[in-house]
Amino acid sequence: MAIKEDDPRRFLHPATIAKISRLDVRARQVVEGFLAGMHKSPLFGHSIEFVQHREYTPGDDIRHLDWKVWSKTDRFYIKQYEAETNLRCTLVVDVSESMHYGRGALNKYNYGCTIAACLAYLLLRQQDAVGAITFDADVRQIVPSRSQVTHIDAICNAMHVSTPRDKTDIERILRRVTETIPQRGMIVLISDFLVDRGPLLKGLEMLCQRRHDILVFHVLDDDEVTFPFTGATRFEGMEELPHLLCDPRALRDGYLEALEEYLIEVRRGCTRLGIDYQLVRTGDYLDAVLSKFLSHRLADRTTTVRSRGPV
Repeated sequence: MAIKEDDPRRFLHPATIAKISRLDVRARQVVEGFLAGMHKSPLFGHSIEFVQHREYTPGDDIRHLDWKVWSKTDRFYIKQYEAETNLRCTLVVDVSESMHYGRGALNKYNYGCTIAACLAYLLLRQQDAVGAITFDADVRQIVPSRSQVTHIDAICNAMHVSTPRDKTDIERILRRVTETIPQRGMIVLISDFLVDRGPLLKGLEMLCQRRHDILVFHVLDDDEVTFPFTGATRFEGMEELPHLLCDPRALRDGYLEALEEYLIEVRRGCTRLGIDYQLVRTGDYLDAVLSKFLSHRLADRTTTVRSRGPV
């Protein structure tokens, strides 16, 4: 059955969901959550995973004394365990006018929203909390984090209502995102990033200062990457840019050189900040993009080694 363009759930492609449903999203860094779940918390609790001992101090709960250590050392030590916590993820999706460009099956807006919807589905399925922020020149929709599976409808509706428009003010948006999300968690940023690199990297640095685990999906249309145009072509300006009538063959080499320089700088900037960066094209199979990206994160998870204390 064909999915209508006015149906918000069109972003949940059944075939893609079926192919990636066995993958789990994991936070690579410790996160602050609010439910007992699958991810490491920086807070100590009383789960089953032992972390370390610490010396007993008056007022500690004596139920957590390690009597075996006392029998060997004649000193009191408290056993500490690492609490498990649900991941709190915020999907930050660009819905500006430039995202509306595309000549393939999916334009950048639909492709980016589909990435967000698929990740939301995976996270909610493993009982993590997911929220969403859509933006152009300003924030358009804010969906608070929830962990119920039915919350996927609110996320899809927010992206559906946010029709692409207006120019992107990326530094202003990322400052707002930084202020809106006080707790550490995962932030997935999805955009074509047709912005100046300086404000973009400055905004990403603000997020990193809050120690969020940041994933960036840089979505570009195939035309923007290959510039296949020939013959006299009229380029229609988006986001307040003027129209241009020209021979694209005269521009192609300079355009591709400038694009490559920009992509290298953005990728290097993300690497320097410890951000997972992925360039995707609207012609790429979405299930393959997500499977490769998430599998890479699973394989690249860091392990924190803590001192076990006296034994």
